[in-house]
Amino acid sequence: MVVYLDHAAGSPMPASIRGAYLSALEHVGNPSSIHSAGQAARGMLEDARERLAATLGVDAVEVVLTGGGTEAVNLGVKGLFWQRQGGALTGLAASPAAGAAPDRDARPRPRILVPRAEHHATLDAVEWLAAHEGAELRWLEVDEVGALRLDDLEAALGEADNVALLTMLAANNEVGTLQPVAEAAALAAVHGIPVHVDAIAAYGQIPLEPLPPGVSAVSLSAHKIGGPVGVGALVLRRGADVVPLLHGGSQQRGRSGTMDAAGAAVFAAASDEAHAAIAERAARKAQLRDRLAAGILAALPQVGLRGAAGRAAAARAAGRDAEAAPWAARALPGTLHLTVPGAEGDSLLMLLDLAGFAVSTGSACQAGVPEPSHVLLAMGLDEQTARGALRVSLGPETTEVEVDALLAALPAAVERATSAGLAARMPTLGR
Repeated sequence: MVVYLDHAAGSPMPASIRGAYLSALEHVGNPSSIHSAGQAARGMLEDARERLAATLGVDAVEVVLTGGGTEAVNLGVKGLFWQRQGGALTGLAASPAAGAAPDRDARPRPRILVPRAEHHATLDAVEWLAAHEGAELRWLEVDEVGALRLDDLEAALGEADNVALLTMLAANNEVGTLQPVAEAAALAAVHGIPVHVDAIAAYGQIPLEPLPPGVSAVSLSAHKIGGPVGVGALVLRRGADVVPLLHGGSQQRGRSGTMDAAGAAVFAAASDEAHAAIAERAARKAQLRDRLAAGILAALPQVGLRGAAGRAAAARAAGRDAEAAPWAARALPGTLHLTVPGAEGDSLLMLLDLAGFAVSTGSACQAGVPEPSHVLLAMGLDEQTARGALRVSLGPETTEVEVDALLAALPAAVERATSAGLAARMPTLGR
């Protein structure tokens, strides 16, 4: 039986949520239909919207349901960008969203502020805007644990008055470091710049309510918390408008398309379960993460632990508990990221898979060619070190026995992967 330790990629749907899904699927009706079946579906949808909104301290009308996290990110980033152009661009940007107030300062704002360590949903979206819609990208630096450097953000905000938006993570999806969202949003608000936050890795893992002032849009996804794949949401705050990605009905604010009432209901059910005891769940996962980190440092001193959680573990191992606490507070509770010198992350992943453990490298692999994590490179690691990455992400049902079993299997996997060495470096495309 596989020990599943890749919850950051997608968390299994619990039996209770599967039951809720089957029950919701029994309801027939388009939520936009006015007959009783349609209105029953609408009631289920609106109930789900209210429950999701409550977890973030927002109004239900601010929750726009999407077909997953990637769509939510694209709607937040592209939609805000187009809306901020004042009709200066062509194509989709030429007409404002239905019901959206025109920008009183109708001038182009082509610049997007984006940290280098973002998820590829954001990176690919902004690079598409740069290639096709005239966007100018101002890359923001991150520090050695993968957190946005606020000094670089301040410098970027002072460089020009043509900024369309700032987009950033709530927590890094690879190394698990929490980002300074409140501080960044406060800086952006001084300049009247909207902020999109990709909270997909953080939602249901740590409390996010209330959203910091200055945050205009927040992306969420159901399958990271045990909900269905292909269901997500964009929280679009009052006063923020987007140009839609999809046209054909205006069923929601900023989004057309028949709404998935069953998917929304199950997203809400998974969210309810995740938030019901969120502090206790977080504390338990953090304890297991720290157990794993301590075991790795004891058995494999050559391994580097990355991100804020890694910095906390190193401080504890050196007997500096007071130093460890602030770092631990800046980390997702269930994510541990490590690098093995001289080894390929994919080799480690496959060896552990053969031993019965599902983990992740946390980085991209294009056309079968291993590539170093852009997150680790942004944090200042060299390419060889970055290619030996492995991410372990724990879930609500992970046990001490499973963590100890992974600790027992790791030394052999590390030895074999290190013996195999790094794959021959081949030229690749990209940034």
